[in-house]
Amino acid sequence: MSENASSAEEQAASVQKIQTLLKAKDDTSRFVGLALLKSVLDNTPELRDNGASITTLWESIPQKFLDRLMRTGAKQSSSNSSGTSRKDSNDMLDLAVSVLHTFVALLPDSSNPNSRLLDRIPQLVSCLLHCSNDTARLALETLVSLVSQPGGAKVFTAVEDLTPLTEIAPSQPLALDTLLYAWLNAMTATPDKNTLRAKIDSTVGSLVSSFKGTDAVTLLSFLASLLPRLEADLITHNPKWLPAVGKYIHDLVASRPTAAGRAAFANLSAALLEVYPLQAPRLLFAEKGPDPSSPSPPASYLLINLLLVDLRATLPTLLTQLNTPQYPATARRLTSAFDTLSHFIGHLVRATDPSNHPEQVSSSDWAITPDHLLQLRTAVSETLALAAEHLRDRWDAAVAGAMGLHRDARAAQTRTDSGAHRTLSWDALGDGAGAADDPLILAAVRALAIWLREDENDLLRREACGLGDMLVELYRNGKGAVDFRRPVLVALEGIVEAEKGRGVAAVLENGGWEVLAGDLVRVFEGSGGSGGGAAGEEDAARGIEVVRVLLRIAEAEQPGTREAWMDLVTRVAGWAVPDAKQAAVVDEFQVAVLQLVTTLVADAHPGLQRRYVHSISAVLGIAEQLGRKIRGDRGLEEALEDVVETLSALR
Repeated sequence: MSENASSAEEQAASVQKIQTLLKAKDDTSRFVGLALLKSVLDNTPELRDNGASITTLWESIPQKFLDRLMRTGAKQSSSNSSGTSRKDSNDMLDLAVSVLHTFVALLPDSSNPNSRLLDRIPQLVSCLLHCSNDTARLALETLVSLVSQPGGAKVFTAVEDLTPLTEIAPSQPLALDTLLYAWLNAMTATPDKNTLRAKIDSTVGSLVSSFKGTDAVTLLSFLASLLPRLEADLITHNPKWLPAVGKYIHDLVASRPTAAGRAAFANLSAALLEVYPLQAPRLLFAEKGPDPSSPSPPASYLLINLLLVDLRATLPTLLTQLNTPQYPATARRLTSAFDTLSHFIGHLVRATDPSNHPEQVSSSDWAITPDHLLQLRTAVSETLALAAEHLRDRWDAAVAGAMGLHRDARAAQTRTDSGAHRTLSWDALGDGAGAADDPLILAAVRALAIWLREDENDLLRREACGLGDMLVELYRNGKGAVDFRRPVLVALEGIVEAEKGRGVAAVLENGGWEVLAGDLVRVFEGSGGSGGGAAGEEDAARGIEVVRVLLRIAEAEQPGTREAWMDLVTRVAGWAVPDAKQAAVVDEFQVAVLQLVTTLVADAHPGLQRRYVHSISAVLGIAEQLGRKIRGDRGLEEALEDVVETLSALR
């Protein structure tokens, strides 16, 4: 007890002495007090854990003296002063920054920093270019802590000159973290979006210039984290720095990148394609590179090929990494690769058939030669075949379990010392981390889907038929954490084209007709009602894709329409045509449903047709009413005329 009491008395005496020195009128005494304070804090764990004492000591430091110390130290460090004065200035700057760094970490309310801390942000930014590397790192760590709160982010965004941060960023990655956290937190704390957008745009432009002559990996990683998370009104639509970023990506692709480099250009490519859907495809897929006359492959070919190589190398062992700490970063990289591949396929489709999108495609939008394109076609098919295998394995691990058991039994968890895991099936340990919630699965399904539809590869389509149960189940889940419905419909469009009816069988055997028809009826019965707007148009667009799949299935069925499918005719026959004017996509959807119903009736056995004569008459009346509503769209008018003519002949 006596030793503890003695230690407490010595600590109190030290604190009293420090406070006396800090309250002195001359700067020399204050400097000595500050140096003594730093030494005591570094060597007295008991004091560091005493929140009240830490707060008292922080309030004892004259804030103007601390600012003057940083300002004078920075000014003398940058001047042509003698060696002794330069060392003194460095010492002043180092001490001031280290004291701030220590108190940001120790103050008990550091999670909600007060104004005495936040007001130091401008000086911390301005002194960065005059610090040693170690002191600059401490200053940046302090800034990261302060701007991670909305109040600190608001003060930071008011700093006019961020040149010290942009110039130091190539050698100090924490500068990029400072900008990232500050801007993301400022989105909610700053009402003036226009000013913030301009600040972000100009600062990113300065960063891009600062990274000239480097591989820019940290810059690309920073942009890949920033751009997808910015609000739409904070994104400049056509920034001047975008072409330079595209060149950084192409240069990195051609330079045998490291694992960090591969992750950086993959993640940023996907982010650019999402944020800048008009500029980014031309930037990434149409640029030939720095030397168009070179015999080496174009940069766009190298980009896609390297992404495909990464996917083929990683997918076979990915399931074993599912519950490792490395999985989130790996999954993000592969998700970005799949997303970029999806955009590339879409760009390829538009470039080879510009009549579909004349406003988005020009003759200069394609840089890959036919030979390279054939190589890519083979590589894409091989990669997506591996993706289909991974999807099958992941789905089996997630939900298959043992056949014949109730779903609840298959999904039950056992809790052990090593964590909770599923008893009869195996997937990610965490709640909400299963296959149906994994963005990687969505990205893989989306890339596979568009290739199945656009490329007439029957071998891949037959392999994809084995995913029928997974696709139907993903669609049945509806709009959950991850909405698979649109990608699944695109995939089914390709699968049902598989030879010898394999694709149609894969859909029907897994309850695909019931799931799709049920969703179609819900959308159709709600179309034109009070649930219109953007959501109604989105549902209508999805409904058109559902009709496309069901129509192909109905046309392939032999000897004719199944009786169970005629329930769709009955449901449509009971629908009331809305009076209000509708969006064009809703009109198109309603006509498509009538075309599907007409096909079902026309292909049905005559005896079945006679049993549904009243429903046929009702559908005919609906078609005639829609025909009177839809004026000016000759395509829809002709489609309705065919429906009326066919149904009239069946009555």
